[in-house]
Order: sequence, then structure tokens, then C-alpha cells
Amino acid sequence: MNSDEQHAAPRWLTADRRDSVIRIGIIGMSPGNAHPYSWSAIINGVFDGDEICRVGYPAVTAYLQANRDTLGIPGARVTHVWAQETEIAESIAKGAGIEHVGARLEAMIGEVDAVILARDDPENHREMARPFIEAGVPIFIDKPLAYAREDLAWFAEQHRAGKFLMSCSSMRYANECGVARQEMQSLGQLELVTAVGKKDWKKYGVHLLEGVFSILGDVAPHSVRHIGRPDKEIIHLKMADGLDIMLHLFMDISGTFQISLFGRNGWKLIDIRNSYSMFRDNIIEFVRSVEEGKPRLDFEKTERIMKVIIGARESLERGGEEIFFEHDPSSIVKTT
Repeated sequence: MNSDEQHAAPRWLTADRRDSVIRIGIIGMSPGNAHPYSWSAIINGVFDGDEICRVGYPAVTAYLQANRDTLGIPGARVTHVWAQETEIAESIAKGAGIEHVGARLEAMIGEVDAVILARDDPENHREMARPFIEAGVPIFIDKPLAYAREDLAWFAEQHRAGKFLMSCSSMRYANECGVARQEMQSLGQLELVTAVGKKDWKKYGVHLLEGVFSILGDVAPHSVRHIGRPDKEIIHLKMADGLDIMLHLFMDISGTFQISLFGRNGWKLIDIRNSYSMFRDNIIEFVRSVEEGKPRLDFEKTERIMKVIIGARESLERGGEEIFFEHDPSSIVKTT
């Protein structure tokens, strides 16, 4: 199958629907992940702050209120929602002005033009995404895409078969990272990169990696080693060009996402705070991808980051063993 056949015009873009709004279905919800509420509200341009606060996300209400003037994504609307419990789905619908609550996950097929799997429990991503991928429905899968080699291999196989799937952390689209890319040359040759965040490697390591890799131009990793412990995770990532990257995820520190770049001519601290902006830009990139009929983010970039995530997990399980990567970004993780 050639690339044109793999990424033909999207099925919903028929002659009688060329001026229609893209109908999006939202899948929720994993514990502690407010994306079904926030992303739906950002797309639809409306939100019920009282409902979102009631379920435990006052910070979401605060940034939606602060950015009310830029809410709404032209050409797209979340029209359907499904969650593992009807009560949860109904709450998301109320919180973000969604018309239809689905009784079954698969019932959205044929009713929506694209799907956002807004859950960050990667062990469930494969089975929840499967019906939509097999039906040819474009899907965005919340971070991290996978946490096991077998699941990542399955998603890679679907990509190679021409299926439309996109996944990343919104940190890739952080304004702060974009500014850092503009200033990279002034730092000279980089010798060290550090990144610090709160919570765990499984769900939040991808944020640090996505930010660092987007700044550095998605360079190839050489090896990864987990030298911390489950509540104080420290990961040493060696890049193919010799650069050392140290990543720190601590459960009990104050919430933060910071990246520091140390070069021969200068250094830069990147303090990433604007969650709303990165979420909105991520959603816009997905909507543009659906309009164009193929993901605007190369799957190989996502696959490379997932291999680092998985490799660090395996390193911890093996007592801090160094996990090496093939130079080919499509190759599997291996150890020596």
C-alpha cells in the first residue's frame, strides 16, 4: 500500500459534508485525569465550572475561566462521550456541553468522525482503541501510548498498516519549549540536560521526555538507566551524540515541570506553566490532522519516546541495568 492509499481523504469528508463540523467522541475516564472535561470544554467552547469543581478539578475550572475568550476550536465539536460508568459520562457531558452519552464504547462508530481516548492508563489503551482503529476512525490517544513492548508493537503494526493514530504529551506543544528552541544556538554545544517533575514515571515521565525531545529535535537515544526508586525516580538517558539527560520524577515535591539546558556558552531554565495553551495547541494539531487525513506528528517520534519510557521501567525491574537502543528508531529495545 502506498502512502497516498494509506492516507486518503478522511471518510467523513464526502461531498455533502465538506463544510461540516468534525464530530469528536471523547472516551473517559481514568483516576485523576481531568482531560475528558478540560479537552471537551476547550473544543466546545463552553463549560460548567460548578460541575467540574464538584468532581474535584477546581484548577481546570480556573484555567478555563481565565482563558474563556479563546475557548472553542473552529470546525470541531465533541458530540459524544463514553465512560466506564454512565454517571461519569453524564458528568463529563454536563461539564463540557456534550449532547450524547453513549451506552457502549463501540456505539460511537458511525456517529463520530474522530475519537480522543482521554485516559492515561496505558494498560487499557490497546483494547479501548482497537474498535476505532480497526474501523478506520482517526484516534488521538492520551499519554503515554503504551507501557509494555507488546502494546507498543501492536500500535506500530497498525501505523504501518496505514491506520490513523496519534499520541503524545501536550508538552510537545508548550510555548515555553518553542521559545527554548529559538534560543538553542546561543547556548553552544549542550553538555547536560536536566528535567524535574512531580508524580510517577509511568504517567508523567512522558511529559518531561516530550518537552526535552521537542526542544532537541527528537534526537536518537543510545541507552537509558533507572537509578532511582519508585517514589523518587531518577533516569539517566544517554543520547547517540553523547549528550547526557537526567530526568527526575518525585512524588512528594511541589508540582512543577522544569527543564534546564547547559551548554558551553550558556544555560537556560525552562519553567513550564501554561497547561491551557499546550492543551489547546495539541487539540488543534489533532483536528488539523483529521482535516488533512493523516497525523501531522510522525508516529516514529512517539514510538521513540515510548521505548525510553518502557526501557526505564525495565531497567528499574532489573535493578538499574542499562538498557540500550538500536540506532534505527523503529527497532525494538534490547539489553546487553
